[in-house]
Amino acid sequence: MKADRPGEPVISLRGVTAELGSRPVLRGIDLTVHHGEVVALLGANGSGKSTAVRTVIGQVPVTRGEIELFGTPRRRFGDWGRVGYVPQRTTAAGGVPATVTEVVSSGRLSRTRFGFLRQADREAVHQALELVGMADHAKHSVDALSGGQHQRVLIARALASQPDLLIMDEPMAGVDHASQEMLAETLRQQVGKGASVLLVLHELGPLEPLINRAVVLRDGCVAHDGPPPPAVGQHALPGHDHVHPHAAHGAEPVRTGLLS
Repeated sequence: MKADRPGEPVISLRGVTAELGSRPVLRGIDLTVHHGEVVALLGANGSGKSTAVRTVIGQVPVTRGEIELFGTPRRRFGDWGRVGYVPQRTTAAGGVPATVTEVVSSGRLSRTRFGFLRQADREAVHQALELVGMADHAKHSVDALSGGQHQRVLIARALASQPDLLIMDEPMAGVDHASQEMLAETLRQQVGKGASVLLVLHELGPLEPLINRAVVLRDGCVAHDGPPPPAVGQHALPGHDHVHPHAAHGAEPVRTGLLS
């Protein structure tokens, strides 16, 4: 990992507006993640959380405002090996037959020359698998994995480049408690090494002790930026009736009442 000055911004969004189709999703948000921070991006479904992180990595175009990564305007930023991204609810191989090692190795390509894996690259892939407890599954097909194991592989893929910044879109969604605890411990180790983290979350869970700051979005605007707001039952949804994504069919919505 490259050394950044303590407190230096690694992500900076200023007045960022974005649309999906013709529908405004972000309405002039400001968001900063400083070196060494763990920032949780919270909010109800449709508040703009996932769109915000996708603007950071360039998957959603910005209609107005500025984004910087490590002090460089995103449109000129090219050192993507410094950024590890875990997308929301996707299959590890995208429908292509692949082994666990092959998927995780793809996360190392930004650090290679001409896509050729050297010994150091293979060691980084193995280390990433060790970190998420998937080394014993290295030769297995990703099609044979459980949901929690899939998520571990995606996290290992993001870790393989040994990034300075981790961006994770709902990494806890639909995974078992053991995988959640594993993620918390993995992030604790990465932050201890100087990594910065931006997480989209529905609930804080085992990650709560790691979070330095929470940014709550409501209708595409920043409604709160500071300490994580008090949560009922660990849920981080502000003032929103919802059924948890892995609750039983027919479950009653939970009223969290945050920031209402």
